[in-house]
Amino acid sequence: MKAKYPVSLLVAALVLLALSVPVLASKMDDQIVSSAKKSYVFKNYLKNDDIKIQSKDGAVTLTGTVSEESHKTLARETVAGLRGVKSVDNKLEVKGESPAVNSDAWLITKVKTTLLFHRSVSASATEVNAKDGIVTLRGNAESQAQKDLTTEYAKDVDGVKDVKNEMVVSTPPKPSKKTKTAGSTIDDASITGLAKMTLLYHRSTSALNTSVTTNRGVVTLTGKAKNAAEKDLATKYVSDVNGVKSVKNRMTIE
Repeated sequence: MKAKYPVSLLVAALVLLALSVPVLASKMDDQIVSSAKKSYVFKNYLKNDDIKIQSKDGAVTLTGTVSEESHKTLARETVAGLRGVKSVDNKLEVKGESPAVNSDAWLITKVKTTLLFHRSVSASATEVNAKDGIVTLRGNAESQAQKDLTTEYAKDVDGVKDVKNEMVVSTPPKPSKKTKTAGSTIDDASITGLAKMTLLYHRSTSALNTSVTTNRGVVTLTGKAKNAAEKDLATKYVSDVNGVKSVKNRMTIE
């Protein structure tokens, strides 16, 4: 004989269920906003920008101002990688006038930004200048390998015609034993954002045709590459992004 439940209990259960759904959604939205603010990218790369984050049922809206165009893109890509995010409406505005596309000032910003994403080179120790599309690098490099890699990264920035590397190779002081390994506390969403920006800023790779996901520092690349060389470069560039432990490249060649 089937048990019969009072109608009042069924109604009460349905009411509780209906009330619990918006509560859970609200908690997820709060978690998204909190995770974005605590992310490595927001605390380091975007800390001086005025970014407001709102989330409703996983639909995130970014408003406020940033200092440069790359920050606007980086904020969107990082938030898009957070758990629970369904979409990102990027309404961030860039303060002041942005340099004209392909101008020397534009190239300087792009090269500096590109170097910032890679851990094997030092953006802070590298002075970047440009004239008529030719980039000149000065400053200090820890080794000849680092100097050569800085040249390689700068050359692969869209718009750069050539690179003159006048950096001086000097032995750096030994790091303190207490120094943390670079990238040891970087969250997956930040790694995804930085990886996407890296693929975007290098002209030999395509961010549009590459999907990036990160799980505990392990990055998986899917999508399409024009050839084997592009696929290999995608792996190389992403492997050198802060926080990346390893790269699984599952891209197919067109």
